[in-house]
Amino acid sequence: MDDDSRTTRWEHRVEVPLAVASMLFLTSYAIHVLAHGLPEAWRDLCLAVTLGSWAMFAVDYAVRWRLSGQGHRFLRTHWLDTVVLVLPLLRPVRVIKVYEAVQRRQGRPRLSLHARVITYAGLSVALLGFAGALAVYQQEHAAPGATIRTFGDSVWWTCSTLATVGYGDVTPVTAAGRVIAVGLMACGLALLGAVTGSFSAWLLQVFSSEDERRAAAPVSDERPAAPPVNRKRPPES
Repeated sequence: MDDDSRTTRWEHRVEVPLAVASMLFLTSYAIHVLAHGLPEAWRDLCLAVTLGSWAMFAVDYAVRWRLSGQGHRFLRTHWLDTVVLVLPLLRPVRVIKVYEAVQRRQGRPRLSLHARVITYAGLSVALLGFAGALAVYQQEHAAPGATIRTFGDSVWWTCSTLATVGYGDVTPVTAAGRVIAVGLMACGLALLGAVTGSFSAWLLQVFSSEDERRAAAPVSDERPAAPPVNRKRPPES
């Protein structure tokens, strides 16, 4: 059995457990950040779940690195996995990949290619936005001179950043918050470009199909025959 098949079998085996771990990671992190009045024991439990989930990501990364047999080239060919390992808040986005894999196992996906791109980009924006809002709120809400004081402020700032609007009414003041902001800007541009490009391609495909149908339709120059004229005179009285 070659390395590729071993890696594929491993990925199929752990994709669902890792998806569950991704959601547990995001949930426990959100509780740890937002539930300020939570008892210390529960906060420690949330932290343990968060670290345990991240440990599962690290084990999966190490196993796939070992099975690939690529050595240091694995870092270049799987740079996205490396980024996700370093920034585990991006991990919940991989749930979308699991959903796509499950759909393909069951047969042909129900949605078209363009609809899948738009749907998955929307889900990615929602997950990234929530994770980014949590991270920014954790870094900013207690910082001196911060304008992001509540989680609502963080959500508002995240939405304007992902939409590339940037009103400037609330902005991060810490170094970590600004680093997160740069990442959200890049993700917002990429996802907005993907959605816009896919929607434009879908419109072009629809219009091209209509033009092809019109061109293939037969054109007849014959005019319809006029109805016969009744030339009989009415009976005389």
